[in-house]
Amino acid sequence: MEHLSHKRKMTIMVAIIAAMFFAAINQTIVSTAMPRIIAILGGMDYYTWVITIYMLTSTISTVLVGKLSDIYGRKPFILAGIVFFIIGAFLTGLSKDIFQLITYRGIQGIGAGIIMASAFTAVGDLFSPRERGKWTGVMMAVFGFSSVLGPTLGGWIVDHMDWEWVFWIFLPVGIVAFILIMALFPKVDKKQSESIDYLGSLFLTLTIVPLLIGFSWAGTKYAWGSTQIIGLFGAALVALLIFMFVETRVKSPVLPLSLFKNSIVTISNLTGFLMNAGMMGALIYLPFFVQGVEGVSPTYSGYVTMPMSISMVVISSFTGRWITKSGKYKRYALLGMPIMIVGMIMMAFMNSIWLAVLSMIVFGFGLGLGMPVFSLTVQNAVRPDQLGVATASSQLFRNMGGTIGIAVMGTIMASSLKSSLKSAAESGQGVDLTKLDPKVAEQLAAFHNPEMLLDQPRLEQLRQTLPEQVQPIFAKMIDMLRDALSTSLTTVFLSGAALLVVALLLVFFLKEIPLRTSNRMPEQAGDPSKGEKEDGLSGTVAKQV
Repeated sequence: MEHLSHKRKMTIMVAIIAAMFFAAINQTIVSTAMPRIIAILGGMDYYTWVITIYMLTSTISTVLVGKLSDIYGRKPFILAGIVFFIIGAFLTGLSKDIFQLITYRGIQGIGAGIIMASAFTAVGDLFSPRERGKWTGVMMAVFGFSSVLGPTLGGWIVDHMDWEWVFWIFLPVGIVAFILIMALFPKVDKKQSESIDYLGSLFLTLTIVPLLIGFSWAGTKYAWGSTQIIGLFGAALVALLIFMFVETRVKSPVLPLSLFKNSIVTISNLTGFLMNAGMMGALIYLPFFVQGVEGVSPTYSGYVTMPMSISMVVISSFTGRWITKSGKYKRYALLGMPIMIVGMIMMAFMNSIWLAVLSMIVFGFGLGLGMPVFSLTVQNAVRPDQLGVATASSQLFRNMGGTIGIAVMGTIMASSLKSSLKSAAESGQGVDLTKLDPKVAEQLAAFHNPEMLLDQPRLEQLRQTLPEQVQPIFAKMIDMLRDALSTSLTTVFLSGAALLVVALLLVFFLKEIPLRTSNRMPEQAGDPSKGEKEDGLSGTVAKQV
């Protein structure tokens, strides 16, 4: 599609951005609202599953759609993704308990994975790697804008409306996006020589599912060394070995292993994995500090995270332009990731709302510099006919990193919280309910759960039902819970910072090749020497790719 007129490309980009915004806003709007929704529906123990199932289904759909879109084109998959997302969002609003919420969020995840994989690949079809720098910045700005609007709106909705509207309010945007894609996006003929790798797709799915479930259950539902967890990891390993065997023998593999012979693809994907594991695993628990520790309502909780999104939007738009102008990208990752680490460390030791806001600004600044880089590196290092599967591999590693990060950080938080509560009780800072009147102890037992901190209206309502003489004991219990939650969150944020440090070290080994000014590889040009000069690629790069 690189040959299309500039006007046609712009209209297609409008359609792509509309679809991406629909998926992105529906993901960010739940961030500040989810603690309240969980408190209403119950099921604090399953909190991470609401996030994990979304990431799990989106990860699987992303990688499977990557190769299929190389064969059939992007249009049918973006349309299918929007339909899945609309159905999932509508059903999520009808949830009566935590298990329905998890199920329907899984359907949303399928749609999100399809939309994101197809949209990012379509940009690669439209523009050369050099031009993609600018458009990557624009697409990051779309995510940033949804991150500004979503959390604030989500918090406001659960404070002033029924929580169901968190999932329903943007359904009209999905319908508009569907119409735009249907009308504007060009149809691509199927590649007749390509076949579908059903067996590889099956075993790739059988690798991802038990692996992510194992990480989600380990340390929470089952011990890390339990038969169940070891069995899940063992099943994932067996499926992975079979998958690798299949991929070396099929004509058109769903995820060609040859991609990972390219050091740029491998290092970029590993960096994306670690970066998302640290970032998502820690940031998903930020509302616990704002709402649980500081007692801020969901509405104002969104205002705390807003500065990160604003700084990311501003910096990413400039980063995209700088990359397009210079054709260089590694420097921005090397500059952005240390800033992200500093922001994460600030989160670990924040003790006020203002410090939380400052840490958000710093983290968003680094995110805007570093995040746009790694999709570009992968797309620039492969042939145009591999754009779909290469982009899908990048999304796969990022999604798996985010999913595993959330699960592992959830385990870290739960174990740290349990340890903190135990230490408080042993040191005498806690409240010994056995020494109180049985009736009063029964009332207070309802508060002896950090989940109560996430629903301030209910907390205040229950407090008012307690006798006046019990109020000091109640206040002491709440302070103890907040201290324990704050301590556990410090551990979570420091763990996230450690993963970002490892990701930064990997960036030093990332080989930088100039961004091409055309979608053609050097060997595809009529005059090889001219192609190398025009694209800024050397012969060694052509061999590597």
